[in-house]
Amino acid sequence: MQSNWASENLQVIRTLMERSALYRRAMAPIMLTVGVIGSLAGCIAVILKGASVSDFILFWLATGIIALGTSFLLVRRQALKHSEPFWSPPTRRVALALAPPLATGFLLACLVLIASSPGRRWPMEPSALPGLWMILYGCAIYSAGFFMARGIRLLGAIFLLCGVISIFLQSGELDVPSIMAGNISMAATFGGLHIAYGMYLYFTEKKSITA
Repeated sequence: MQSNWASENLQVIRTLMERSALYRRAMAPIMLTVGVIGSLAGCIAVILKGASVSDFILFWLATGIIALGTSFLLVRRQALKHSEPFWSPPTRRVALALAPPLATGFLLACLVLIASSPGRRWPMEPSALPGLWMILYGCAIYSAGFFMARGIRLLGAIFLLCGVISIFLQSGELDVPSIMAGNISMAATFGGLHIAYGMYLYFTEKKSITA
């Protein structure tokens, strides 16, 4: 039994390493799409000028769900295009690496949303939420990119750094100016960083094909 478990894990690791180039190529359209969604959401949020913590949280939770669903559809389409099973062992490993930090970010947002209702008080300042989202997302993609090109782990480290800086700069309650700053920082990171990394993958992949 132990031998079968070790053999299965070894095969999964071998498959992940063999497909690292394929995953790298598949990440470019996903990163660009997610980046565009994040940037558009940031522009919409700035225009709408939401004035409450609940507006901020609900808007970005909806944006995250849309981005995650779109990524799911893109991955599924790429799997069908290459006649490969969608829910393969390597895909399950990546999903398991992503799930805990992303679920933690969602639950944390729900708790802050409940605590922001009248008559309730949450010990954590709501202004720290964008930074915590960045940190948790950075942990997620860093873990998921363990068997991929090191660029995805660098992107995760950048998100971690941005999250720490965001928490350090934010102070006090999440009032209207802070909500505006939060929307801008979310657009710059979840939008701008994804677009930058997607362009990097696209152009470096083109160069490797030409070579």
